[in-house]
Amino acid sequence: MDTTELRELLSTDGLRLLDSLPAFDQTADVVRTVAELRKAGHSPALVAAVLSQSKLRSRAEAKFGPFAASMLFTEAGLEQATRLRVAAMHAGRFRAAGLARVVDLGCGIGADALALAAIDIEVTGVERDEVTAAIAAFNLAPFPHATIENADATAVDLGGYDGVYLDPARRSDARRLKDPADWSPSLDFAFEIGGRLPTGVKLGPGIDRDLIPAGVEAQWVSVDRDVVELGVWFGAVARPGVGRSALVIGEHGTAELTAPADSEDAELGALGEYLYEPDGAVIRARLIGDLARSLDARMLSDQIAYLTADTAVATPFAVCFRITETLPLDERAIKKRLAQLEVGTVEIKKRGVDIDPAAFRAKLSLKGKGRNSATLFLTRVAGKRVALLAERV
Repeated sequence: MDTTELRELLSTDGLRLLDSLPAFDQTADVVRTVAELRKAGHSPALVAAVLSQSKLRSRAEAKFGPFAASMLFTEAGLEQATRLRVAAMHAGRFRAAGLARVVDLGCGIGADALALAAIDIEVTGVERDEVTAAIAAFNLAPFPHATIENADATAVDLGGYDGVYLDPARRSDARRLKDPADWSPSLDFAFEIGGRLPTGVKLGPGIDRDLIPAGVEAQWVSVDRDVVELGVWFGAVARPGVGRSALVIGEHGTAELTAPADSEDAELGALGEYLYEPDGAVIRARLIGDLARSLDARMLSDQIAYLTADTAVATPFAVCFRITETLPLDERAIKKRLAQLEVGTVEIKKRGVDIDPAAFRAKLSLKGKGRNSATLFLTRVAGKRVALLAERV
């Protein structure tokens, strides 16, 4: 979207047209819709802008729920935006620390600034891109104590603020930037601020852990088993004694596993009746050992993030499976056994073996031929390659 389209979209007629559209339907005849809107006298640029926003609002429901219907987005801004439920937790840290004025450097479309403003924290969002800044200003308009500045985050005077939040842009023209020095603002800039002020920095969950400074709280967050971010917290917004955290959000609600540092791995042991697949946030936070001890479980094999136990214990931090059979990791033997069990659909999971699950599934030639389904783990037990047939508990 360019500034011309944005001006049309933000006009009274543009917003009225956007809000009048029916809910986005992936199967709708787009050509017909465009023709009808053009026939009604709307410009091509406005029609393109409102239809794009309608589609983005539909996609944004997963992150913003019903609030998406009254917000505006950009493609890149929506992709990087914090889920509103997670942003509310970020904001809660600043409120718990008693911080009244917060600046959100690189605020994007304003998701975290929105959460801060919603709990009456005075927030200033700073965004370098002109179009994105205008969209953030629209999204924050209902809050009189929220402002948006179209400026370079690295040039902002932080003197009047109690705390800082940063979400460095890690893409440029749809290209992922691998070097943290190329992020906007850079990782060094973000961490330097953290050394001076209470600061939260949102990063991708797969970042090199060696880049995480000592003495901070590093919290990996998963939503519905998808690890969505790493939050690095400095000063008053970091919790005393918490160096590593796995925050797991799902149908169960919210659960958290914390520790002062990476936990020691659990002992290796014999394969039991049950297998646990830890949540990705637990794996990223390296808290598998603590989880294992809480479940009276043991490691399947060294450096493999599967646990095994003799009893099943309900936990939000892992998915539990009952192992029904142990097979050699041989595609012909597995294919034969699945046919005997009338398995037509198989979920394949692998750790510790160099196998492409999609290619392996193709070799099994199941194609829905059987009436049963199963989960197949391709892994190592005590260092040996095995296949484990299992069912979810």
